[in-house]
Amino acid sequence: MEEKFRNLIEVWISALISLSYCYYISSKLSKGVLRLLSILPICILFFVLPLFLSCVHFCAISALFLSWLANFKLLLFAFDEGPLFPLPPKLSRFICFACLPIKIRHNPSPNAITNLHLRKHEPMPKWVLAVKILVLGVLLHVYEYRDGLPRFVVLALYCLHIYLEVELVLVFVGAVVSTLLGCNIEPVFNEPYLATSLQDFWSRRWNLMVSAVLRSTVHIPVQRFFKRLLSPNGAMFAGVMASFFVSGLMHELLYFYMIRKPPTWEVTCFFVLHGAATATEIGVKRTQWWRPPHRAVSGLAALTFVSVTGVWLFLPQVLRNNVHEKAISECLLVLDLVKRKLFTWS
Repeated sequence: MEEKFRNLIEVWISALISLSYCYYISSKLSKGVLRLLSILPICILFFVLPLFLSCVHFCAISALFLSWLANFKLLLFAFDEGPLFPLPPKLSRFICFACLPIKIRHNPSPNAITNLHLRKHEPMPKWVLAVKILVLGVLLHVYEYRDGLPRFVVLALYCLHIYLEVELVLVFVGAVVSTLLGCNIEPVFNEPYLATSLQDFWSRRWNLMVSAVLRSTVHIPVQRFFKRLLSPNGAMFAGVMASFFVSGLMHELLYFYMIRKPPTWEVTCFFVLHGAATATEIGVKRTQWWRPPHRAVSGLAALTFVSVTGVWLFLPQVLRNNVHEKAISECLLVLDLVKRKLFTWS
């Protein structure tokens, strides 16, 4: 495990040096092609760095932060767009905004009318956070008896594990950054299990920072381009489909980092299917005859669709290559190390 931590440190030292170059050198170049050419070597490096990590957790998180978020934000930065423009006054802020899934919360004016969806993006209550940490701890304990559990039960537990671990890691990252930078950070997840539709799930509740990056780098440019060729609804459909397609490709890349095998394109099919379903849902909502069903009915339908298609297309690569077993083993190893430390201190 020490070697894995050493590799992680070396990867992130390389990333910090690369982002410092972008801050001090690339930012001085004029926006456009020239700045883009100066940034492209860094983008290529960020695609390579996760290959030096063998730990599933370290590899997946580093790939998300560097290969996906940092690269997309740097591409926007090349044209003075996105969260890195205007240039932050300090290098520390530039690095945090570049590679971490964070967005500063701006306090609205007391006299302003607050959007309904924006009001929902409140920080997670402490009791909810405590419950989720407790549930994750129970899951890790239950994993020790997984050999005696039915396969579908282990699969369901692992799906819950993925959600809780990703959310808690990002909450921890946001809390650390918020403390270091002295600012409030918007939550990355917004209780996705309370979604009332696919549009609500993907655009307002699940991994909001990734959705924001895809909206800026893919959805808006594609929709703007197709407005010249198609109707407004057609341009919207093209933008949504492009965003989900790119998300599918990036997830294939994340899977490749963890599995180190050629892609099977099942994950891409998952996101293309959800893109088509979400775009169709948005189009139907825009019609005059649309009458929204009860929130409980639409929410159950949306979560059922996500769950069924997830088991069908999103998880098979993980299960076939025993990535879940490797991830569970890493969690149990860390839990065992913590227990030993606590026993030593006591």
